[in-house]
Amino acid sequence: MSGGPGTLAWAPALDAPDLLAAPVRAALSAWAGRDPAAASTVLVAPIDADLADTAAFCAAYEVEPRESVNCVVVAGRRGELTSYAACLVQATRRADVNGVVRKALEARKASFAPMDDAVSMTGMEYGGITPLGIPDGWPVLVDADAHAHPGLVVIGSGLRRSKIALPAARLSELA
Repeated sequence: MSGGPGTLAWAPALDAPDLLAAPVRAALSAWAGRDPAAASTVLVAPIDADLADTAAFCAAYEVEPRESVNCVVVAGRRGELTSYAACLVQATRRADVNGVVRKALEARKASFAPMDDAVSMTGMEYGGITPLGIPDGWPVLVDADAHAHPGLVVIGSGLRRSKIALPAARLSELA
């Protein structure tokens, strides 16, 4: 199947569960149960795991950086309490961790979560973390430019060896 960004071989994600991390598969299946039409717009494509990082991925697969949306896990702390959020940011932009994200988490201090924590808490691979399947209770904060993109955007699949594409307008459904 074609129709997704770049030169990747896109297929319906529900038809290729082996290309999705377990929490992503579960979240997509649940989404399909609630809204089959929306879930059917989610595509997946295999990639070389060594090319999962944004710059290498975009160059190798001819995906425009504005079509690539990164998911970063942020930890916010207030006293002894730590809360987490998944932040979706267009690859051409930076997450405002100490401004917007810190305020959204009602934290005194915010920073990118340590890699080991992000991986163990999400059940996903570093470099493939995605908002689909994040732990219950975590907010998903979506950059306005990512949400406003007129077509499909590429996000992680929970694995470094594949990527998901979905309509940018659907990002708000993950928030």
